[in-house]
Amino acid sequence: MMKKSISASKASLVLFLCQMISALDVPLDLSQPPTITQQSPKDYIVDPRENIVIQCEAKGKPPPSFSWTRNGTHFDIDKDAQVTMKPNSGTLVINIMNGGKAEAYEGVYQCTARNERGAAISNNIVIRPSRSPLWTKEKLEPNQVREGDSLVLHCRPPVGLPPPIIFWMDNAFQRLPQSERVSQGLNGDLYFSNVQPEDTREDYICYARFNHTQTIQQKQPISVKVFSMDSLNDTIAANLSDTDIYGAKPVTERQPILLTPTGSTSTKVELRGNVLLLECIAAGLPTPVIRWIKEGGELPANRTFFENFKKTLKIIDVSEADSGNYKCIARNILGSAHHVISVTVKAAPYWITAPRNLVLSPGEDGTLICRANGNPKPNISWLANGVPIAIAPEDPSRKVDGDTIIFSHVQERSSAVYQCNASNEYGYLLANAFVNVLAEPPRILTPANKLYQVIADSPALLDCAYFGSPKPEIEWFKGVKGSILRGDEYVFHDNGTLEIPVAQKDSTGTYTCVARNELGKIQNEVRLEVKDPTMIIKQPEYKVIQRYGQVSFECIIKHDFTLLPTVIWLKDNDELPDDERFLVGKDNLTIMNVTDKDDGTYTCIVNTTLDSVSASAVLTVVARPNPPFDLELTGQLERSVELSWIPGDENNSPITNFVIEYEDGLHEPGVWHYQTEVPGTQTTVQLKLSPYVNYSFRVIAVNEIGRSQPSEPSEQYLTKSANPDENPSNVQGIGSEPDNLVITWESLKGFQSNGPGLQYKVSWRQKDVDDEWTSVIVANVSKYIVSGTPTFVPYEIKVQALNDLGYAPEPSEVIGHSGEDLPMVAPGNVQVHVINSTLAKVHWDPVPLKTVRGHLQGYKVYYWKVQSLSRRSRRHVEKKILTFRGNKTFGMLPGLEPFSSYKLNVRVVNGKGEGPASPDKVFKTPEGVPSSPSFLKITNPTLDSLTLEWGSPTHPNGVLTSYILKFQPINNTHELGPLVEIRIPANESSLILKNLNYSTRYKFYFNAQTSVGSGSQITEEAVTIMDEVQPLYPRIRNVTTAAAETYANISWEYEGPDHANFYVEYGVAGSKEDWKKEIVNGSRSFFVLKGLTPGTAYKVRVGAEGLSGFRSSEDVFETGPAMASRQVDIATQGWFIGLMCAVALLILILLIVCFIRRNKGGKYPVKEKEDAHADPEIQPMKEDDGTFGEYSDAEDHKPLKKGSRTPSDRTVKKEDSDDSLVDYGEGVNGQFNEDGSFIGQYSGKKEKEPAEGNESSEAPSPVNAMNSFV
Repeated sequence: MMKKSISASKASLVLFLCQMISALDVPLDLSQPPTITQQSPKDYIVDPRENIVIQCEAKGKPPPSFSWTRNGTHFDIDKDAQVTMKPNSGTLVINIMNGGKAEAYEGVYQCTARNERGAAISNNIVIRPSRSPLWTKEKLEPNQVREGDSLVLHCRPPVGLPPPIIFWMDNAFQRLPQSERVSQGLNGDLYFSNVQPEDTREDYICYARFNHTQTIQQKQPISVKVFSMDSLNDTIAANLSDTDIYGAKPVTERQPILLTPTGSTSTKVELRGNVLLLECIAAGLPTPVIRWIKEGGELPANRTFFENFKKTLKIIDVSEADSGNYKCIARNILGSAHHVISVTVKAAPYWITAPRNLVLSPGEDGTLICRANGNPKPNISWLANGVPIAIAPEDPSRKVDGDTIIFSHVQERSSAVYQCNASNEYGYLLANAFVNVLAEPPRILTPANKLYQVIADSPALLDCAYFGSPKPEIEWFKGVKGSILRGDEYVFHDNGTLEIPVAQKDSTGTYTCVARNELGKIQNEVRLEVKDPTMIIKQPEYKVIQRYGQVSFECIIKHDFTLLPTVIWLKDNDELPDDERFLVGKDNLTIMNVTDKDDGTYTCIVNTTLDSVSASAVLTVVARPNPPFDLELTGQLERSVELSWIPGDENNSPITNFVIEYEDGLHEPGVWHYQTEVPGTQTTVQLKLSPYVNYSFRVIAVNEIGRSQPSEPSEQYLTKSANPDENPSNVQGIGSEPDNLVITWESLKGFQSNGPGLQYKVSWRQKDVDDEWTSVIVANVSKYIVSGTPTFVPYEIKVQALNDLGYAPEPSEVIGHSGEDLPMVAPGNVQVHVINSTLAKVHWDPVPLKTVRGHLQGYKVYYWKVQSLSRRSRRHVEKKILTFRGNKTFGMLPGLEPFSSYKLNVRVVNGKGEGPASPDKVFKTPEGVPSSPSFLKITNPTLDSLTLEWGSPTHPNGVLTSYILKFQPINNTHELGPLVEIRIPANESSLILKNLNYSTRYKFYFNAQTSVGSGSQITEEAVTIMDEVQPLYPRIRNVTTAAAETYANISWEYEGPDHANFYVEYGVAGSKEDWKKEIVNGSRSFFVLKGLTPGTAYKVRVGAEGLSGFRSSEDVFETGPAMASRQVDIATQGWFIGLMCAVALLILILLIVCFIRRNKGGKYPVKEKEDAHADPEIQPMKEDDGTFGEYSDAEDHKPLKKGSRTPSDRTVKKEDSDDSLVDYGEGVNGQFNEDGSFIGQYSGKKEKEPAEGNESSEAPSPVNAMNSFV
């Protein structure tokens, strides 16, 4: 919300209108009669310990002299050394502090201020010293009163001046608590409508505080002892009959009677403008309630207040209309009492028209009017210069007509001060008004060129205070040569002020005021500037914030650039708390770590010298509710109870629901459980209970902010015992051994036992066999083992709860099985159908269910590669396992290697494990297309020839039939020429191309073939030379790659000018996406490509900047597949390296020892052993094919040449030889779906079997490393 406060212009308007009412002020440099400007109050109570100062100040020309009267006679201050008059003043100072006594100066004082033009007088000032007398000594008897009776403790304070303020306290200076039953009356007495035992005490003390002297007087303590009827009977039993003692109720209820005022009617007189206080205090039991009415009318709406628990009716600013009969009614359940107070409102005199100073020029006429009212109507009398007008000197220009004095054709001698006195029995009014006869030309009192600034659309008041006699006429002009201002858009006030009711920006300018009378003319200029209003363009908004949060209110303003605004923030219309949590910024207020006390209305006030605007917003601080309290249990039954509570403070966020929790002090003390919840409007709930539980309850309140702290626990309630209502749940029967049955169940919780002695009756019998139930009773367990059972047979099982009072209802039966054993037979009739070079389908016959001896879980297929048909080599065999769930009889074997021999077997699986394996089944995969040649190098360039060298494919996948070479020239614009194709026998590894064009770039495409088809190709570029000295163009050759999962090392050879800047371009093989480019720093001939995708084929080429776009031929490589857990290369492990070093050191020492012994001619055991058992791994090479022993691959242990090309289909790694089964089957963590599709990843079990040596790129085993070392 936004509001605009009163502007400076409006305030000025109020001031000027007040000036219009007052008479025209006479400049002090002109002759004028005295005017009283300051005087002491009529009834002046002074502190007798301090000096008495009686004020009387006046102005006039010439300056007036002062004199005083005391009690109607002249007071000669020169004769009293204790009295002095201030210089140039009429104020008296009576020196009390230096020996004077205030009582000696009591009386009625009046001041007279006089000069040659008249005399003004002050009011009659009554001087009285304040008094605070002590309490008179009195003997106070103890008050002994019967319970339920009324009591009045009288205060009777001493009469002081002014009257004291009365209050009741105890010996500890603590105010006595008051209520509808006990309260203090207007006269200071303490009223008890009925006394209770707790009213007994000995320190009821009445205090009187005299504010004027700042003293407090204390009455002697009053003792009150309240007797109950029972104690009275015990006290006076010997003197009363039984009927007297016991014939009545212990406390007698009584209908109301009025303690004050007494009787049925009373009267009250109050003066107009005062506060009317009416009081009614009643006795009775129960305590009466007071109600007020005005007979024949309504209580004034905005001026009526009730105090002292409605026992006092207060009406402020009373007027004659408030006269009438006021009735108070005291009521309780036994009846009522009433009292009527007749109120009459009288009035001391008050002004209707007070006389005002009159300035006249010689020969003018004028009037002084003095009109007042009161009840009774006041008498009006006139004085001239302090003397009753009837005995004052005659003035022919003056005529008195009741409340009016008429002046005609005045002369200078007519100047005087007249006093009007209006009085009745309740007071008087005295007013001075002078008649000043002057002849003066106009003068303008407003300063010249005064600047007025106002806000647009608000009034502008331009002052032209003037004086002259006769009274001048005033005219206004705008601008230097403007015309006289007239019309409805201007208002001309009698005091000379020009008002522009709605000033606009074009109202800005210079205004001229002209004052003229018959004695002359004068003018004055003032300037007006109209400013843009100040506005709050972004007001603070209503905020709801959680306790301990942070909140910010915005207050963005727009203002006239010439005005300097100040921004003030208020909280609840008061200053912000002095707290560092409140941060006031330029455009906002931020409150840190908000607390409940910060709740309220925040107001942004923007002040300038001309206007003020404000905007407010409410901050509501919310928090979790306070916990409920006063928990009560009612209606206790065996299976239910009613819980009620009182909600705690909701902290400005309504409570949405209550959560009821319980504690079982008998079975789980200290553990609270959820019971139920109810809506936030509900404070009682009927709770269902269980037998044999010692309940305690607590309640948690919930609102949008969160949950309250739990309430204090309720009282405990122990329910009676009963039979169990329910049986254990989750009963199961599963054997852990082939000859047992393990019966398990979930035990009942403590409160479910319904009584002491909880046990379980466990029963079982074999299903489908006519056997009786076998039962045992157990306690404090949740498992029972039945031994000696047949293997995997069904059993009927039931578990029943019981306690000391009896059994639970009959439980339901469940079916379980005794323990499983391993399957007895293997699947038969295993058949394999090879689908293609990498996929096969296997079939088998299911085993009879009886031989499974357990729950059939599925079948496992073990398969492994025996050897590659394209070459014979030794390798580690890795068995792969696929699991097929359920009773399936077929499955797919994915990820096979082409042109290879495989074996497999099938096993049935139950919960105990695997059965025997079926006989191994051998199958072969057909040929496939080969991988790309391992490398392609172009060397020995001449004018017309190039030499090509290549390596065979890493994975031939069959018998190679030939190589296909295609090449074509590339001109300077990178256009390709005709393609030439050459077929090369499979046993060749190099070729010299002749008859080529000199100084020509060629692009070569090279791939291998089997009978199935062509494999992927490798590309290269080369240039024939211009002459025999050097090539015509630079070139990049022998690009090689070594790839891992997510990165690849690229290296190359460069021939050409120095300082070439290289770059590497790469992309996904076969993709049409643009090449990605990486700049190589410096002139290095290697680069690492990072961020590659595992298992992806990439193409790569290397180029040189600034060499006519020269690039190398393309190379293809493949990153390794992503593995869930990467195999650790043992050869790089620290422990292995350390072990190898230790072994090497030992062998070195052994060799030294052997060498020494051999030199001595002896044999050592190691040598003998070598001679006796030659290792086939280190047999001499065969002369025909250069192979080791019976193995055929000469490249098995041949190290890679530096810069040799990695095969383009994948990096040589362990994963290369692993068949990926991601799309087909299940290993340890995988499985097939029911249709045979693979939904996991296979896992391998390695066994030592012959295999290809080059099909695995694992690091050489430690044994091989040692054999090579030896």
